[in-house]
Order: sequence, then C-alpha cells, then structure tokens
Amino acid sequence: MVPLEDLLRFIREDAPWGDVTSRTVVPDVACRAVVVAKDHGIIAGLAEARMLFEHFEVMVRECSSDGYPVTPGEILLELDGPARAILLIERTALNIIGRMSGIATRTREAVDAVAAISPTVRVAATRKTAPGLRALDKKAVMLGGGDPHRYTLSDMILIKDNHLALVPLPEAVRRAREGSRYVMVEVEVETSDDAITAADAGADIILLDNMTPDEVCEAVRALSGRGLRDRVLLEVSGRVAGGDLSRYAATGIDIISMGALTHTIRNFDVSLDILGEAPDLP
Repeated sequence: MVPLEDLLRFIREDAPWGDVTSRTVVPDVACRAVVVAKDHGIIAGLAEARMLFEHFEVMVRECSSDGYPVTPGEILLELDGPARAILLIERTALNIIGRMSGIATRTREAVDAVAAISPTVRVAATRKTAPGLRALDKKAVMLGGGDPHRYTLSDMILIKDNHLALVPLPEAVRRAREGSRYVMVEVEVETSDDAITAADAGADIILLDNMTPDEVCEAVRALSGRGLRDRVLLEVSGRVAGGDLSRYAATGIDIISMGALTHTIRNFDVSLDILGEAPDLP
C-alpha cells in the first residue's frame, strides 16, 4: 500500500491553498456520489482513492476490487460525506485510478498474450516510471498480473552498457560478486558471445537487450550448447512491442520486461458523479 502521506502530497499539489471554487460556491453540506468506470479493463487505484476519501471523512463503499475486470457503467465506489471534501479529492482520485488502471489493463493484455504461448514466461516492468509515481506504477503492474522487477537502484545489481563502457564484463561481474553475495547480479548484453561471457563470469540473470526474436533464439542455443542455459535466467528487453510478444515468448527465455507498460499509458476513463445532497436521497 502506498503511504497516505504520499497521496496527500498529490492533494497539496492540486490545492495548495484549498479548493477556492468549492469553498466559495458550494455550501457546507453532505452529499452522495459514485465513481463509475467508462472503459473495459482491469481496475486499480481504488484502495488509494479510498484512503484519500476516508482521510477527509468521506464514507466509502467499494463496489469492485483492485485487480478485477470492470465494464463501462459499472459503479466502482459509493461515497457519502462532505461535498467540499469529495470535490477536493475528485480529480486526484480519478487521476490515480485512471493511470493505475491503464497500466494494469495493458499489463494484463501482455500477460495473457505471453501465457498463450508459454505460461512460464513472466512479464515484467522496468524503471521507466513517472518520477514520484513509481510505487503506484509498480503496484498497478502487479495488479495486472506482471512482475514489478527492481524498484530502485538499491535492489539488485544490473550491469548495463554504460557500466561496461568503463569496466570489462568479466571484471564487472567479479566486482559485483565481491561486493555482495546477497544481491542478484544481472548483466545486459547485446550479442550471443557476451551472453556466454556473462554466464561464464557468474551472472545470475542475463538481459538480452535490443535483440530480435531470431537473435534471442541464437543466444539461447549458444548458451545451451555450452551447458550454461540452466545456470541463468534469461530476460529480454528493448524493441518489445505488442505484436512481437508471442515471438519472444516462444524463444525459450524466462522474462520479458517492457518499459511500455509504464512509460506509454492509455489512461483508463473513469468519472465521479455527485447524486445530490445526502438528505434528499433515499
């Protein structure tokens, strides 16, 4: 769960000195409202929206749950509380739900496409998230059935091309191993030869970067021919588009990581509708 303080930061960003419109126009009354889905997809962000509404003394009833499919017109949340509070939170809550649901929906589509070819292959996110929103973005990926991958640079060692521009691959892996035996070591490579070098050096995971499906197959065969395939996890990343997922899933790798899950979002359409003052409703 994302800390409440992080969510309140979004409210302060949107209303640093309060909601001047609601404060001057709307009387201090209670009302009822609903949050409604306007798209097909996997819903996410309801828990965060609920935390915000309840912090401002709005009663919330969840009519759906994060990670479940929803359809247009489906009521997601029922709200009962101060009208000014509901209006204050409205856009922030919808932004959170819309972005997280867009990510969860895209992830579920990718997971389903890959599972149809190879149920054992995992679909993972990357660190290509919006600054300040990584916890939400990664949670949305998980709600869509994906793997969050590493959250930060502190989680695991991933030796990439810019590291290898400064330190030779075998030396980089040796230093990584000396630094800690309790952290996974992953190495990014772009050729079959470098994949073999990384496996020989003791990498736990080999990231086959910007390779075509045919090039990935060649790398898998090369590692298998040297008896190295079972010693490592194989991840592919870069150039992975929706139409290529099936081809990559069939190459014999273990993980497909996709920056597009979080850096290119189609926002899920969701609305908040006020039904009227609470005393006037049945």
